[in-house]
Amino acid sequence: MMKSKRNDDDSSTLIGLSEMSDQTYGTMDSEKDRNVFSDGVTRIDFVLVWEETLSVPKPGEAEDKSTHSVHDTHTKWRTEFLSRLRTSGIKQETREVQQGKTKITFVLLNAPWSVLCYYAEEISLRVPLQVVTTPTSNWSAKVLDKCGIPNIMAQEVPNPPPDYYTCQFRTNKLERFLGNENKDTFFKTTQRHQILYEILSRTQYGVLKRGEVGVARLVSENVFTAAYPLHEGPYEMPKGTVDPKSLSLRQILHQYWARWGCWRKYQPLDHIREYFGEKIALYFAWLGFYTGWLLPTAVTGIVVSLFGIWLVIIDVPARELCDSGGDFRMCPLCNICNYWNLSSICTSYQAGLLFDNGGTVFFSIFMSLWAVTFLEYWKRTSAILSHRWDCSEFEEVEERPRPEFTAMAPMTVRNPVTGAEEPYFPERRRLNRTLTGNMVIILMVSVVLMFLIAIILYRTILSIIISRSKSSFFIFSAGRIASLTGSILNLIVILMLSRLYMYLAQILTRWEMHRTQTKYEDAYILKVFIFQFVNFYSSPVYIAFFKGRFVGHPGNYYSLLGIRNEDCGSAGCLIELAQELLVIMVGKQIINNVQEFVLPKLKAWWQKRKLRPVQVDGAGGDLEIGELATPWERDYRLLLCEGLFDEYLEMVLQFGFITIFVAACPLAPFFALVNNWVEVRLDAQKFVCEYRRPVAERAQDIGIWLTILQVITYLAVISNAFLIAFTSDFLPRLYYRYTRGSLEGYINFTLSVAPHNFTRNHTECRYRGLRDEEGHHLPEYFHLLAIRLTFVIIFEHLVFFIGRLIDWMVPDMPEEVEIKIKREHYMAKEALAENQSLAKVVMDEREKQSTDLRYRGKPQSSVTPSSTPVSSRSKLTHVPDDDEKTSS
Repeated sequence: MMKSKRNDDDSSTLIGLSEMSDQTYGTMDSEKDRNVFSDGVTRIDFVLVWEETLSVPKPGEAEDKSTHSVHDTHTKWRTEFLSRLRTSGIKQETREVQQGKTKITFVLLNAPWSVLCYYAEEISLRVPLQVVTTPTSNWSAKVLDKCGIPNIMAQEVPNPPPDYYTCQFRTNKLERFLGNENKDTFFKTTQRHQILYEILSRTQYGVLKRGEVGVARLVSENVFTAAYPLHEGPYEMPKGTVDPKSLSLRQILHQYWARWGCWRKYQPLDHIREYFGEKIALYFAWLGFYTGWLLPTAVTGIVVSLFGIWLVIIDVPARELCDSGGDFRMCPLCNICNYWNLSSICTSYQAGLLFDNGGTVFFSIFMSLWAVTFLEYWKRTSAILSHRWDCSEFEEVEERPRPEFTAMAPMTVRNPVTGAEEPYFPERRRLNRTLTGNMVIILMVSVVLMFLIAIILYRTILSIIISRSKSSFFIFSAGRIASLTGSILNLIVILMLSRLYMYLAQILTRWEMHRTQTKYEDAYILKVFIFQFVNFYSSPVYIAFFKGRFVGHPGNYYSLLGIRNEDCGSAGCLIELAQELLVIMVGKQIINNVQEFVLPKLKAWWQKRKLRPVQVDGAGGDLEIGELATPWERDYRLLLCEGLFDEYLEMVLQFGFITIFVAACPLAPFFALVNNWVEVRLDAQKFVCEYRRPVAERAQDIGIWLTILQVITYLAVISNAFLIAFTSDFLPRLYYRYTRGSLEGYINFTLSVAPHNFTRNHTECRYRGLRDEEGHHLPEYFHLLAIRLTFVIIFEHLVFFIGRLIDWMVPDMPEEVEIKIKREHYMAKEALAENQSLAKVVMDEREKQSTDLRYRGKPQSSVTPSSTPVSSRSKLTHVPDDDEKTSS
């Protein structure tokens, strides 16, 4: 199928060959003459690296046999792997660099034209049929244009990648594709990387049953220390005045995207997609979209907070409490604590009003509806981008099995749709493995809950210890100190457990044998997110909904393990929840940003220092770091790109904090906005300047992250309803104002008198609750309980109804995109009409064949063209290289 990106009507004629545009389909490469073999012509498509220590045993020192055995095994695997690559037709060239006692070997790889054509058809690469020039715009630019406001976010980025009508590559239709005359630039640089990585991932080097296949396993076993494609030259701008159109794509991305000076500019998404692929471009598109939508929430949160400040000044209960003096003598907060006066918490009570007021209810409803609207409009944006980037049918039609799955699956089955022989893993065995993985998840979640209980006990014990001290300041602040240190300790435990579980989840997901990369990543993401959700949110959920609910009352306190159950602090649970959110959310963001800014620079500095070469190819000459260093050495000094999982996880957890618990901290969206402005540039700098170039991957959307965001949105509605109803003072204040006419005397209304059997020396004390002097609930308690439950039901139904209404009013895909897709299906059918008769005969023959499962035979010695199922290989036509044509 072809893809079009036209906004206007297509031509009524069928697609034909157009003239070559000024720009080639291949990615721009200003340093093309350096990313080549020693012959100066053969392009470098991939680089493999390994290090060897040239250590000589000292006299009398026995050689470590185990180390020698591992070295021999690694050498055997490496030799076999490279031999099979040569059998596949991959050209190789070896370069060596010696650094002290370490020899670094670089193997430069190139895929010839025939191999590129074969695998391009095998993995369904899309290539161009015709150039389509399309102006792109976004919603904010349209709004500013209609209002007549200058768009300060716009910028003119040079060399915009052209759009094309595209379809899946077919060797026998080569003459129909745009740019087929120039074989060097016909396939984009990113497509050449994809083909090489596909071959590297399929290539076997040992016993297949033990999973000894693929370059990823070799890197994890330290057989190779790195495997990466090359960047397209340096990212620094040339000295002097230069024409922007002469810049390489990497330089354009740095100048117009990765610099801090571009913080208020649109991201050049098409350039990002051209250089890094659709998956990374979709991440930055989502991050920019999310950051832009945070702006109205941040402004609203600031307004609500200012309303809270104004309320502190005029609030009647706050004035009553602060002026009460010794009127309200409160019962001790622990078994060894002393009596205290309610007026002593004047400052804390006023601080709590900043988060606990009528504006909080409005803001909770606003954030719930904002989350629904944000996700609906992101679906539309994602549909537009996936269509423009030729990925709208990637998962359903075009996605191929993972290379590791292809090599390790024990069976094959004939695809009933395409008729091709495909690898197959029995569903029952996968189900058993999935259930085993779920048991590990349950075990790790139990560990998290055990740590949560330990932190609760820590806070209680610390409060008792501080209360026994002689300092009156520490005695009074015991609960606050215990809560703050408990929050910090909880953050440390969260970060430690996260690293352990992510390692386990990766092993389990690989063991489950998922067919496609999308399913593999979705399974891994779901495992880790369930754990991280419990890890990060367990403590705030406990404070919001459980802390202080099972305390009892004076004379009848409940206990856990002999220790009195933890109660909310003197100022209430809501301010403790706000403190917990700020410590975890803001603290985690600060730690992550410091890590992302400082650690990569330190690692890069150490990598460059460690890998400063002494000799090249035995020439004996020193080599300076910088322009004289070869591209593969310069890129080897960069850091490994570990994917987008951590970036997505950080943002999705942040989304949960600003929606699920927004009633406790209206300023959370503002902190998220500031963090994300920094995050966009930090991530851009990492990808452009500090990371080795990742292999480009295609993607249709952000995957299972969208489903997780939708679940968080539903949880946010429920959480905010219960938070306002049972944790906030909003409803008790509303009830009291309705029954009494004003808030005069509200503080006394919320306090009960302790039973006589609890008081010491006939001293009367008060505590929070609606009980009589015998400890029984007053009628007002049941009235308030009914009001709380009614509020929860009305709040949830109202928000869910409006959310459904927004979902219905905002379709997931714009109507014009649906029309274009149908139009392109028709045009593709007409363009390939001459093959319809032949295709019908082939499909009829395949339908007659059996679709039974059968075990795969013994694998061939090569995992390249000869190891591909005959049913799919027989349709391919060998395309000779230029060298072969010359020799013939």
